[in-house]
Amino acid sequence: MHFEDTPQRASPLSVAADEKTRDAILLVREALRDRRAMLAFQPVVQARMPKRAAFYEGLIRIMDPSGRIIPAADFIGAVETRELGRKIDCLALEMGLDTLAAEPGIRLSINMSARSIGYPEWLAALERGLRHDPSIAERLILEITESSAMEMPELVIDFMADMQERGICFALDDFGAGYTAFRYLKDFYFDIIKIDGAFIRGIGTNPDNQVLTQALVSIARHFDMFTVAESVETQ
Repeated sequence: MHFEDTPQRASPLSVAADEKTRDAILLVREALRDRRAMLAFQPVVQARMPKRAAFYEGLIRIMDPSGRIIPAADFIGAVETRELGRKIDCLALEMGLDTLAAEPGIRLSINMSARSIGYPEWLAALERGLRHDPSIAERLILEITESSAMEMPELVIDFMADMQERGICFALDDFGAGYTAFRYLKDFYFDIIKIDGAFIRGIGTNPDNQVLTQALVSIARHFDMFTVAESVETQ
């Protein structure tokens, strides 16, 4: 007996989601062309010195023509591996470098994908900023997600070594999310590790999260890395 293959029809929900993503990507492309974006500054504070920010994380926010922020969840997954993702990284870096030049008293972290290391426009933006004010390097932190770093570890390791000689710090974002090969961790020499928020939410009442976070902190201390907990929302 032979059954003829028939193409599966997409559900109305998936079609609507695809259209929403396409619309968001179009808005993002137009926003980048017109530089409709800003940085939102999130302070990172030490537990023993809560009134003083150790540094700020500069989070890019992209806006539609009316000035409303386009939710990152609507497009970030679709652009991560595309050139549009590299252009977002470029704009975030440029705005971060401008902020550091204008505010000599702060340290600032900027998110990037490991894919941007090989993107000429991103590298050119970094070099322009450092040439304009070499002291910026000592106040700049580049954040690379764990999943991104592990896709091209050798490239990341070489790039970090070059930039750390110039004073730039590096943070491993979303540490513990599941991608890190620990045989690489000793070669990366990240300055900062940011523990994934999945381990931090509800940690006060979750013994499993307490044990796992303690293990991640122990690893960071062994490699002499400054530890940051993501998603801290309660005392």
